[in-house]
Amino acid sequence: MKRATSSARGKDANRRLIELFLDMLAAERGGAKNTLEAYRRDLDDFSSHLAADGGSIQAATTDELRGYLHALHARGFAPASTARRLSAIRQLYRFLYAEGHRGDDPAAVIEGPKRGRPLPKVLTIKDVDRLLIAARAAVAAAEKMPERLRATRLVCLLEVLYATGLRVSELIALPAAAARRDERLLVVRGKGGKERLVPLNDAAKAAMRDYLALIAEAGKADKAAPSKWLFPSFAEAGHLTRQHAARELKNLAVAAGLSAAKVSPHVLRHAFASHLLQNGADLRIVQTLLGHADISTTQIYTHVLDERLKAIVRDLHPLAES
Repeated sequence: MKRATSSARGKDANRRLIELFLDMLAAERGGAKNTLEAYRRDLDDFSSHLAADGGSIQAATTDELRGYLHALHARGFAPASTARRLSAIRQLYRFLYAEGHRGDDPAAVIEGPKRGRPLPKVLTIKDVDRLLIAARAAVAAAEKMPERLRATRLVCLLEVLYATGLRVSELIALPAAAARRDERLLVVRGKGGKERLVPLNDAAKAAMRDYLALIAEAGKADKAAPSKWLFPSFAEAGHLTRQHAARELKNLAVAAGLSAAKVSPHVLRHAFASHLLQNGADLRIVQTLLGHADISTTQIYTHVLDERLKAIVRDLHPLAES
C-alpha cells in the first residue's frame, strides 16, 4: 500500500515538472499543439517507467535513464523512435537544470542509438516536368466544369508546391487572398505560428490566378458564396485536407508514368530544396525558405552538393588536372 502511495506521489511530481517544461515550449519556442502532445506522450511514458520502480524525474540517475532506453529496446522500439524519446528527455533535463529544479543533468552524457539518417526521396527536374505536363493535359481534356475545376486546382497545387517548398499543411491553409495580391512574396504561417516570406515565380502566380478565376466562374453558376480559402472543401476545416492533396498527386504520378510511391507533397518540398542547391543556392537561404528552425534539419539535402563541389574543385583549383 505504501509503495502504491509513493508511486502515485511520484507520478504527480513528475506530471508537474513535465507541465512546466511543456509550458516553456509553448511560451518561449512557440511549440505547436501536435508537437506539445508528442512531447507529452513521450515524457509520460518515461515518467510511468520511473514511477513503476518508485523513482521520479526529480531524482532519476543516468543509470536509470539508460535503463529506460534498454526497456524501449526490449519493447521493440526502432532506433529512430528511441532517439526521439531520448531527445525529449534531454530537453526536459536541460530545462530542469537551467531552472534550478535539479543541480545536475543526468541525460548529458548519454549517447543515442546509432542510426543512419535516410536521404530524402528526390524527383528530378524532368520528373517534375512530366507531372506538370500530365496535369495540364488533364485540364485540356476536361469537358465539364467539376472536372476542369479539379484539374486546374491540381495544376495550382503542383505549381505552388514546387515554386515555394511549402509544407502541405501550409499550402492547403493558404487564404484565397494569396492569389489576388500582385506581390511576389507570400506570407506563410508555419510551425509554431511563425511567419516567413516565400517568393513566388510567375508560373505559380499565373496558376493561382487561373484557378481562382475558374472558382469565380463556377460560383456564379452555382450562386455560391466565395470561400476564404484558396483550396476550399467540404472538409471540417473548410479547406482541402492533406490526405486528399496527397492522393491527387499520387494519381497524377501514375498518369505521368511515374511510381505513385515516388510522389507526395513532401517529396515536392524535397525537390524544391534539392534543385535550388543543385543550381547554386546557399544552404542558409534554403533553410529560411523551408522554415527550418535549425540548419541541421536542412543539412539532409547537402548530399546533392557533392557533385557540384567536386566540379568546382576540379574546374577552379590551380593544381587540378586539366
